[in-house]
Parts: sequence; C-alpha cells; structure tokens
Amino acid sequence: MGKEKQYWLLKTEPGEWSWEDQAANEGITKWDGVKNKQAQKYLKSMSLDDLCFFYHSGAKARRIVGVVTVVREWYSEGEGGDGAVDVKAVGEMRRPVDLKEMKGEEGLKGFALFRQPRLSVVPVSEDVWLKVCDLGGGFEGDGVVVEDDESGDEGDDD
Repeated sequence: MGKEKQYWLLKTEPGEWSWEDQAANEGITKWDGVKNKQAQKYLKSMSLDDLCFFYHSGAKARRIVGVVTVVREWYSEGEGGDGAVDVKAVGEMRRPVDLKEMKGEEGLKGFALFRQPRLSVVPVSEDVWLKVCDLGGGFEGDGVVVEDDESGDEGDDD
C-alpha cells in the first residue's frame, strides 16, 4: 500500500542542538544545515512518519538519547540546493545508548554509524533499530508499557 517505514540516525552536537532543545516548543524543528552530499541524499530519502534516532555527538557524550519522527519531507531553502526536513520529538530513550556500548554489540557490526562516522545523517536497518531500542529499553511513546512502581508501596526488586 504505502512505502515501508524507514529508520535513520540524526547527529547533533548537544551544545548546538540538544534533546532538551528538541523536546521544547512542542518538539518540532527544522533539521537543516546538512552540507555533506551523501547526508543530504539521505535527508531527501526520508518520508513522513519515518523514525530517527536523535544522537548526541561530540567529545563528552556520544549516545542515542531520543527518537524523532519526520513530519515534513525534504524542502528547499533557497539557492544552493540546501534544504531541510522537519522532525518532531516522539520520546526520550528510557536509557541512553552509548556509542561504546553499541560498538560492543555483536548484532550491530554493520551499523552505518560505524562505517560512516562523520556523516550527520545515516540510515538504520530495521534489525539495528530494534537492537538499539532493546539496548535502551525502548523510548517514551513507543507503545510499550513499562512496569513502574510509582506508588512506593512495594519494595525494590533491584
């Protein structure tokens, strides 16, 4: 019927645009400023409702911290071929997934993040998506009900 859902990873320096910035203002932002031609090609390939890992890069924190969805496909931003997609925050990872942890996982050996570490936009296969979500305990808004003892009546199982 429709196009199959695709998965992506979007990198950002937390000092320039953090998960907290993304989650503010109803969670919608224009993802622009991508100069690399391959990364632009990936942005142009995105479709409505595709899901993207929100990845903090930089020296201090290289990890997946949240998930966004594409709410507006590629559009041009004037001359020079620069463009953008609009993304909306879906939810924060229940536990951030660190780059070092991902590199140690057997099931993630072919992840494009490892093969093309300098690209700010990379595709994510469905099996890698599911594995990373599993490592992070999923993300808020994924439809998974997490048993959480908020009442404080029961003892910890940890």
